[in-house]
Amino acid sequence: MTKLLLSIHVLASILVVGPIAVAASMFPRYARRTAGEDGHSVGATVLLHRICSGYAIVGVAVPVFGIATGAQLGVLTDAWLLTSIVLTTIAAAILALAILPGQESMIESAAAAADGTGTGADGGADTKRAAARLAGLTGVFNLLWAVVVVLMIVRPGSTTGA
Repeated sequence: MTKLLLSIHVLASILVVGPIAVAASMFPRYARRTAGEDGHSVGATVLLHRICSGYAIVGVAVPVFGIATGAQLGVLTDAWLLTSIVLTTIAAAILALAILPGQESMIESAAAAADGTGTGADGGADTKRAAARLAGLTGVFNLLWAVVVVLMIVRPGSTTGA
């Protein structure tokens, strides 16, 4: 049972967190382009946001199977696993409370600019600032997941000698 849970946990991590990391990383680049110059940018940002938000919902499976695996292995109280859980919670909070709403806001701004109801001259500077903020948040999100992966591989105090 442990091998099955671990396999599902690892596959879910790769197949769910990977697309979120890539789509969220690509979003600011497309969001910087104005709708007037490139009508495809708005469509691309909408698609990238849908990927992020859709996979975020499915992403709940990653910690669920991770905790189930940890329980099977009897390591739920180990410091490396508790640290991983905290970092995963922080990453999820950044995604849910900052990245996804930031993406939505930028999409709404781009749609307003395309309709002619946008903010005007400072809209480009605001878009660049918002895109830079999203890029930074996405970088932190991705870094947190990288640290979690390293903790999962190294497992300080592990008996495997890794």
